[in-house]
Amino acid sequence: MSEQTTRLHLAYGPHVRRGRSITQVMWLVNLALLPALLWAFFVFGWQAVGITLSAVAGCVVAEYAAGRIAHKPATVGDGSVVCTGILLAYTLPPGMPLWMPFVGGALGVFFAKTVFGGLGYNLFNVALVARAIMMATFPVAMTTTWVAPRFPDFGSAIDALTGATPLAQMKAAVGIAPDAFAGVPQDMDLWLSFLLGFRPGCIGEVSVLLIALGAAFLLWHRIIKLYIPLSVIAGAALMAVFSDLPLVYLLSGGLWLGAFFMATDYVTSPSTPKGQILFGLGIGVITGIIRNWGGYPEGICYAILLMNMLVPALEEWFPPKRVAPEAGAPS
Repeated sequence: MSEQTTRLHLAYGPHVRRGRSITQVMWLVNLALLPALLWAFFVFGWQAVGITLSAVAGCVVAEYAAGRIAHKPATVGDGSVVCTGILLAYTLPPGMPLWMPFVGGALGVFFAKTVFGGLGYNLFNVALVARAIMMATFPVAMTTTWVAPRFPDFGSAIDALTGATPLAQMKAAVGIAPDAFAGVPQDMDLWLSFLLGFRPGCIGEVSVLLIALGAAFLLWHRIIKLYIPLSVIAGAALMAVFSDLPLVYLLSGGLWLGAFFMATDYVTSPSTPKGQILFGLGIGVITGIIRNWGGYPEGICYAILLMNMLVPALEEWFPPKRVAPEAGAPS
């Protein structure tokens, strides 16, 4: 009678259950983000593309330099740092100087990723840490360099917008009329302009439709699930009842970009459905609290960062079920 041997394989995460590498996943995410960049070019011009390239370059340089200093293999090619740069650029005003995203991207990657050990070890969403650093370092550029979308003449000049984003206008003027938003085409239906992206805002957040299209692409490839995004939107919807224009409230700002592309980050979000639902609801509610009663018109950035801190606790509260192998089952 032969002796049966049980083999136990131990390895560091992430544990891939499909024939798809981290590199493939990250470049698919970058591809899903591309439509929003093309739209940003259409409504804001070459400045939006320049800001995106600058942010990506800053992130890439920081990661490459950190790898060289630590004598580690280059990880730039896996696409994760490129994704960080794109997401950072998408949270920035389209009229800011081109050198600032480079600095912000480099500092964010260094302080939020490389010092923790690289991909898979960061505690916070790297792109949002970079944005928070830029908000503290360049507050004027981060809050005043808005651009009015060019519509309907694609060849028209880009005009600076002396006002603010729709969220800031709603916060500053209680009871604002639906047709009184600065920078929004007056001859287009308000809801349609917000859905398509003909409104002032950060580079990659203005078109809810294209963000949803990119998210559908990721869902089709089974890269993300809907637990977190729908919970984020549900939490924000609960807080939208305190707004005069709830639908504009939900279509404004970076809510959809944050819900589908930032809150769903594998490393900084819970791994179980119950934990993900609570994580998403927390993000949505905190976003609403900041928007409604805080001193800042938008809150999705800080809401995600705050909930990132709770991920270890959520993993402890809602641990994954571990099924013991049946007796006699092959190893």
